[in-house]
This record gives sequence, structure tokens and C-alpha cells, in this order.
Amino acid sequence: MIPRMQPLPLPLEGITVVAVEQAVAAPFATRQLADLGARVIKVERLDGGDFARGYDTAAGGLASHFVWCNRGKESVALDLKDPRGLDVVRRLVAGADVFVQNLAQGAAARLGLDAATLCAAHPRLIAVDISGYGSSGPYADKRAYDMLVQCEAGLVSVTGTAERPVKAGIPAADIAAAMYAFSGVLAALVRRGTTGRGGPVEVAMLDALAEWMGHPLHHAMHGGTAPARTGLAHAVIAPYDGYPTGDGGRVLLSVQNDREWCRLAEQVLERPELARDPAYGTNAARVEHRDPTDALVAAALAALTAEEAMARLEAAGIACALLRDVSDVAEHPQLAARDRWREVSSPVGPLRALLPPITLPGGEAARMGPVPALGEHTEAVLRAVGMTDDEIAALRRDGVSA
Repeated sequence: MIPRMQPLPLPLEGITVVAVEQAVAAPFATRQLADLGARVIKVERLDGGDFARGYDTAAGGLASHFVWCNRGKESVALDLKDPRGLDVVRRLVAGADVFVQNLAQGAAARLGLDAATLCAAHPRLIAVDISGYGSSGPYADKRAYDMLVQCEAGLVSVTGTAERPVKAGIPAADIAAAMYAFSGVLAALVRRGTTGRGGPVEVAMLDALAEWMGHPLHHAMHGGTAPARTGLAHAVIAPYDGYPTGDGGRVLLSVQNDREWCRLAEQVLERPELARDPAYGTNAARVEHRDPTDALVAAALAALTAEEAMARLEAAGIACALLRDVSDVAEHPQLAARDRWREVSSPVGPLRALLPPITLPGGEAARMGPVPALGEHTEAVLRAVGMTDDEIAALRRDGVSA
């Protein structure tokens, strides 16, 4: 018999992360680390904690941003303006593998918690500074909220319709910075494994989102003009848009080449002569005649339900999708079929959450730990760094911890 193999441990098992973090960029980065097995100690303010806790009450009384970004962490509430609170963080850092912060520009340095200072004192430590615009340059001290960085990075200029630019509906700048911070930590851990040294990691929201702007940037820099805002349509491909169906749905389709156009004309539009019509036979011609091309597709799909349109497009081998709203995504048949939903504990009871996108077959399941209450783990963490009952009581009495 083939021996049954034990599942591999989570890759970050045994890694300790200390985070002085708020909002989305740093918390989302450290949540990825927690999901992969790291112990994440989240240091929060006494007066309300991470301000994302107060964004809304949509998640059963908790803030949706906070629930999304902070599962699996230990919450420690401290006043870092008091030397005793700051000393606790320094004790935690001394035993940590990774430190992450996204405080306002200059705040970490004033506390001695910037990456350069910490890595000089702890050569094996990986310390991450996440900022809006970087540590130097004329924008270094500007406030950097997600929408503002979306504007500065040009994302808003290429999103929306010809008449009106719009921001992305998700915090794209925060998420971009979070994912580069996450991957930067992983890269630094690999390097530490070969050299024994950690080191600073710097991520700026503007740098991260500007990188994601690669296609329109190269289009503008080398082609002379930025891609036009076209809503759901594609600037240089047709048909490539969303079209209403007879039952009030909307189906998106994309024709990538002229062979696909022939199949669309014959099997969906039921107009085989359009495959040879010089006004429609090539993509260049269809882009030049975008309005009549879209009108032909719209007329054909308007006679069908969304389900019928999808079935006909799939049978013809045409890439297509339904325009779903957020509630539809929560019930998406593909996510359900692949068992992507779990329940996460929280102070208000179990909450649905998606498995993290990184799947490691043959290993332990992602550690989707509870969403912490503010200061839930303060006492346990203080004991773990060697504080006595009297010291802990004094911190609580003096309003340094909660």
C-alpha cells in the first residue's frame, strides 16, 4: 500500500508578524500572511482602534472593511504615545520575524518604528513601510487616501464613460500596495533563508498603482495618446461590450478575432453574410463601424433571455459573461461548486468569507481565524512578553492598554 502522506504545514507556520496598521493597505497585506499560517499581532489605538472599525456596521454590526482585512489576528490595544506602550511594541518586535506599518508619513520614524531603524537594531527582522507616495519627493508628506491615489495614478482618467471618469468601485490603490507588501515580505523571507538577514521593504501606493497602469501608460508614452474611456466597451476591439437581453439582463461578449466574428454572425446573429461584408469582416472595419456593429449584436440579444443568449454564445465558442451585481457574486454557482466559502468567527457570530485565492494542494487548509475584538488579546500578549500582573494592572489603570 502507498503510505498516506501527512499534509504539508502552512508555509508561514512559525512566523510572527507585528503590525501597527490601519485602514486597508497594511491590514490586507498582513491578513494574507495570517491566512498562510503566520501569527499576526495587530497593535491598535485605545480610542476605537483601527479607524476602519468605524467605517460602517454592515457586517452584522461590524465594519465590512475590517472584517475583510483582519481575520486571524490578535488585537492588542496600546497608547504608543506613552513610553510604556511603545516599550511593549519594541519587546514584540524583538521576538518577531516581520514588522509592518502604514502610519502617516513620519509618524513611525518619530516613534522609532520605521524600517531603517528597526532593521539596524534587529538584522534578521523584515520591516515594511507602506506609504502613499514614498519617503522622499515633493509628495512624501501628502495625505494619501485610496481615491486620491487613484486620481494621481491616472486610473480614474481611463475608467468610466467618454463623458465622465469614475474611480474604481474597490480600493484599488490600497489593494495594489497590500499585495506588493505581501509579496515583498515573502521575497524577503526567502532571502533571509539564504543570507540570514532581513531588511527593509518599502511600498508606496502610487508606485503600486502606477505599475498596474502599465497598458495605458505604454499606450500613451509610446503611442502618443491614452486609451479612450469606453465604459464596458474595448477601445480597440469590436464587438466587445455589454448588451441588454430581453429579460432585463445584460450579457458581455468579446470577439477577439475575425474567425470568432464569423461564428458570431452565423450562429448568434443568424446573419452569415456579415462575415464577408467589408464593413464588418475585419476587426479594424468593425471598430470603424462600432455603432452599427453594436446595434447588430444588441438587436440579436434583445430577442433572447440572458440564459438563452449565454447558451447560444457558449455554443458558438464566443467568450461571454453575465453582468452580475454584488449579491449575485455572493451566490455565484462557480464559487459554490468549488466550495470557496467558509465561515469565520467574529464578535457578532459567524460570518461568510471566501477562501484566499492562493490554494496549496496537499497542504493544510488556509487558517481563516476569527475577527478580533479591540484589545481582545492584550493581556495574553503582555504576559507573553514577560510583564507581571502588577505591571499589566498599572498599564490598564493608567490608560496605556486596554
